Amino acid sequence: MIKIINYGIGNIRAFANIYSNLGIPFSIASNPDELKGATKLILPGVGHFDYAMSKFKASGMCELVSNYVLDENKPILGICVGMQMLANNSEEGAEPGLGWIKGNVKKINTHLLTQKTLLPHMGWNNINVQKNNMLISGLDLNSRFYFLHSYYFDCKSNDDILASTTYGDTFTCIVNYKNIYGVQFHPEKSHQYGIKLLENFANIC
Repeated sequence: MIKIINYGIGNIRAFANIYSNLGIPFSIASNPDELKGATKLILPGVGHFDYAMSKFKASGMCELVSNYVLDENKPILGICVGMQMLANNSEEGAEPGLGWIKGNVKKINTHLLTQKTLLPHMGWNNINVQKNNMLISGLDLNSRFYFLHSYYFDCKSNDDILASTTYGDTFTCIVNYKNIYGVQFHPEKSHQYGIKLLENFANIC
């Protein structure tokens, strides 16, 4: 069963609505006991990196989630700041990240932007797929996703990059290392494209 991790941050109800409509079993986990029985995990995130990391640790679920992901190889999908938390650290704060995918979170270079509103990067963008993967299976070249962020995941290894997007500069928007996945955009706000991606995640073995 998919467990949506509720540590006080993220669009929890939006994910629940999508999986409910798809008829895919899920539940919302707000404490370690409610994580039991998880076969897959979703780690949402919005806002400031340090705040998200501190909230996740304070929830009491971080250690168990780490065990599920690193020792039992259960798939996890980090969303937006949830993806950034997978990195080693972030320029946005001082808290260490989970370090599950090697990389650093950096601020978008506003010197490369031409529009009046610089940050956050907010709106719809196409993604540039760099390698095939079950997570993005069935998405066509016109797939567009909704972004809302000022920082991006600078992946250390190109092997961990599934897709990129462009906002001034080109940066990674989907990462994957073994059973660990992350997307910078919000699939729960991305209509049919996001629904398809979340359905794909549910079908990952």
